[in-house]
Amino acid sequence: MEISIKNPLVFIDLETTGIDVVNDRIVEISALKIMPNGKQELKTRRVNPTIPIPAEATAIHGISNDDVKDEPTFKEMAKSLAQFLEGCDLAGFNSNKFDFPLLAEEFLRADVDFDFRKRKFIDVQTIFHKMEKRTLEAAYKFYCEKELEGAHSAEADTLATFEVLKAQLDRYPDLQNDIDFLAEFSTHKQNADFAGRIIYDESGVEVFNFGKHKGKPVEDVFTKEPSYYAWMMNGDFPLYTKKVLTSIYLRMRQK
Repeated sequence: MEISIKNPLVFIDLETTGIDVVNDRIVEISALKIMPNGKQELKTRRVNPTIPIPAEATAIHGISNDDVKDEPTFKEMAKSLAQFLEGCDLAGFNSNKFDFPLLAEEFLRADVDFDFRKRKFIDVQTIFHKMEKRTLEAAYKFYCEKELEGAHSAEADTLATFEVLKAQLDRYPDLQNDIDFLAEFSTHKQNADFAGRIIYDESGVEVFNFGKHKGKPVEDVFTKEPSYYAWMMNGDFPLYTKKVLTSIYLRMRQK
């Protein structure tokens, strides 16, 4: 089944130096743009992460320091990537927990203001886990009846994720062929930030989702304990989380 979309939909997969959203970097990015008329555009690019690629990461994706030493940094390609993604919704595999948070961090480090709040996010892994609970290779074999060759290369994983989502729409009548539905179905919680440190409650109010203030509205905490904002801004939290906190803090001061 072809995917019914109103806006372009971009499938993204990242290969990285590791799995730490705050400290690790992208070494390869593949983006498959699907237009409402069905036209497809695939872009794959290796990236100089500006930090060493650990051997254990190279063992997974096969990309070494020598492979990327002459490639552009993310900062050098950030503006063109933002233009490619402008006006698009986003999809991936385990992307809501990893790819999109890390991508948001890279954009912030590059001083490119890409507004993720305007996007809808479809995580094919979440759909898969809710329906079958397996991995991408197993999903590809289960839904597409093919072996995934070149697993853990950004391009192979991106193309496989696109095929899996189309097959999921064919298999499950309960899955609506609608981006709004798929984005909501792909989300476990309504996060205000990618890391899930701040979520929305049933009334749409931002509340903390960790620590001693878990479940408390962010504005209430900042009002009663102003130093908590400074502590988080100076702490080892993702840049995107800090951006959301700053937005809330500035909103409070304007009241």
